[in-house]
Amino acid sequence: MRVTGSNINYQRIEQAITYLQQNFHRQPELEEVAEKVHISPFHFQRLFSEWAGISPKRFLQFLTVDFLKQKIQETRNLLDAADAAGLSSQSRVYDLFTTLEAVTPQQYKTSGAGITIQYGFHETPFGICLLGVTERGICWLAFLKEDEEKEALGAMEQHWHNSIVQRNQELTYTYVTKIFHHPTPFGRGAGGEGKLHLLVKGTNFQVKVWEALLRLPEGSVTTYQDIAKSIHNPNALQAVGSAVGANHIAYLIPCHRVIRKDGILGEYRWSSSRKKSIIGWEMAKASGY
Repeated sequence: MRVTGSNINYQRIEQAITYLQQNFHRQPELEEVAEKVHISPFHFQRLFSEWAGISPKRFLQFLTVDFLKQKIQETRNLLDAADAAGLSSQSRVYDLFTTLEAVTPQQYKTSGAGITIQYGFHETPFGICLLGVTERGICWLAFLKEDEEKEALGAMEQHWHNSIVQRNQELTYTYVTKIFHHPTPFGRGAGGEGKLHLLVKGTNFQVKVWEALLRLPEGSVTTYQDIAKSIHNPNALQAVGSAVGANHIAYLIPCHRVIRKDGILGEYRWSSSRKKSIIGWEMAKASGY
């Protein structure tokens, strides 16, 4: 895939976020960070601010342990209040912009043959992604490393192994625009207009975890413990972690919002630096910047 200016810019932002977090204790100056990503301080400040809406140092404040621990508590309180009101599974609580349809592996094995997946590779605010779409909804969204297109496509084909796969850049571009570039947050419209439909394949337990993730508001974070509690299985931390890691629709099913209870972001299937980028970016948008 051709490396464009847009993708190079995200790579610079990702490098800057990693460097800032590694050296946050000594508060590096703008000039130092800009030098690390090989552009001028003026260009770096403008690039980062256009991407995130805030300065690099303000962005990093969202990723500090103390701030994240505070956000965990706020999210927990919000979810508890919604649950007490009997609304936690209703779209009107958080104005969910997705609906989810699930099939178990056995159901797919017996009835999934012939499903057609239209796919495309596209730029996003967080690098290149592979998007797969069926008539029943989005079935795949994965972020890629450089020159990883063949491996990513193979992983999608293996997961949906009975499918017919066709490249359709024009179709999938309309979805990418709606997901990442819609003028309203996450493509939400008044009255639930423009909702995105997701098609997933997983066990009943995995689907419960993914549905819990969909209820997390933009700009929030939660813990594996709180997800386990929300699905009424508080001791299933390891299983929850496995289900979070098995999510094959990045960003839309927001597994990036699950962090450790001590405020440490931890790993992410599509790289820890990308997780930091997404969380900080969402928090900046949710804060009105």
